[in-house]
Amino acid sequence: MPRGFYLLIAGQAISALADNALLIVAIALLSERGLPLWWAPLLKFAFTVSYVVLAPVIGPLADAMPKARLMTAMNIVKFTGVAMLLAGANPLLAFAVVGFGAAAYAPAKYGLVTEMVGPRQLVAANGWIEVSVVCAALLGTVLGGLLVADGLRTSQASVALGQWLALQPHAPASSLQLSMLALLAAYLVSAAMNACVPGSGARYAPTRIHALALVRDFHRANRTLWCDRDGGLSLAITTIFWGVGATLQFAVLKWATEVLGLSLERAAYLQAAVAVGVIAGAAMAGQRVRLSRAKRVLPAGVVLGLCMPVVASVDTLWLAVPLLALVGAVGGILVVPLNALLQHRGYTLLSAGRSIAVQGFNENLSVLVMLATYAALVAMDVPIVPLMWGLGLLVGAGIALLMRRECCLQRRLGASQDSQLSTLR
Repeated sequence: MPRGFYLLIAGQAISALADNALLIVAIALLSERGLPLWWAPLLKFAFTVSYVVLAPVIGPLADAMPKARLMTAMNIVKFTGVAMLLAGANPLLAFAVVGFGAAAYAPAKYGLVTEMVGPRQLVAANGWIEVSVVCAALLGTVLGGLLVADGLRTSQASVALGQWLALQPHAPASSLQLSMLALLAAYLVSAAMNACVPGSGARYAPTRIHALALVRDFHRANRTLWCDRDGGLSLAITTIFWGVGATLQFAVLKWATEVLGLSLERAAYLQAAVAVGVIAGAAMAGQRVRLSRAKRVLPAGVVLGLCMPVVASVDTLWLAVPLLALVGAVGGILVVPLNALLQHRGYTLLSAGRSIAVQGFNENLSVLVMLATYAALVAMDVPIVPLMWGLGLLVGAGIALLMRRECCLQRRLGASQDSQLSTLR
């Protein structure tokens, strides 16, 4: 891999670790403030809004300046969001600020990787990214569990910090201040590492900054990627995957507390089983699946959907852990090759920043729709087990339909080629 690649991976992993830990801490903060349970998915909703609303802007922004410098600045924005949470701001508003930083960070991160490595290394590079992201999710979830544990909240350092803040005017009363200070430090470390990543040297033609021109340019880029056969297929699959993944994150927490009887801290640890599985699946796909054969992993999407009802039907911890790991492994096998195919087609048809912005828009629009639906169903007291059954069956059916469409297109292409050969003869 080129110089600076592993520093980029480490810096973005620390930033993602803090993002995942922050979600667990914020859920605990909601409970501490007596806010309703259905607010929890709205945290992720507020985080994701910027990915959708700012999609026409963040692609050109990522292409307009050195991407490592932009990543550094966006870590400072995330730092600001946590500082707002520490100061007692509304959790949804604070998460919206952190989400703005993450939205601009994503196209810079993936775009810089696409610029740094060639097509032959892109699946392997994506394997590194996905493994590091999932490791960050794993460690971030574990860290979040530790940060909300009773032991830390009642530790001498936490008590001393609370006593000091009690002497300050307008200081919020919370047992999670020490946890939020740890997250502030993580974002600063990530910003420092991003600042040391060398630039790729890639430069793009300047884009008009007029709002209407940006929206039109983004619309053309979005249509171009969707109309491409490989780009549209991979974009559809990753859009489904990330929407389901975001919803499943909250569904597993609720299922673990209601069905398995675990506390929030232990339920957060249970999510680590999914992360371990994704690491294994992503590593396997990164090593064994070539870019030219990326579409051969499509059946894994159907298996992923069918695994969810099985997990929902389990009520013992010793069965839940391996099944959740299996779900993660199948997801890792599915998403890494198709993500690499999508980035390759996007980079070929558009540019690194614009293609990632289009990808982020569609995937996060799916996240918003699915999280809003999930929050509404939770507010209506729909039981978690039937909800997970429905989600899994819809995912399996949707990907099966996409596979059928791809097979039909392949047969038509083959018939057309045969017809042309017959004409030439």
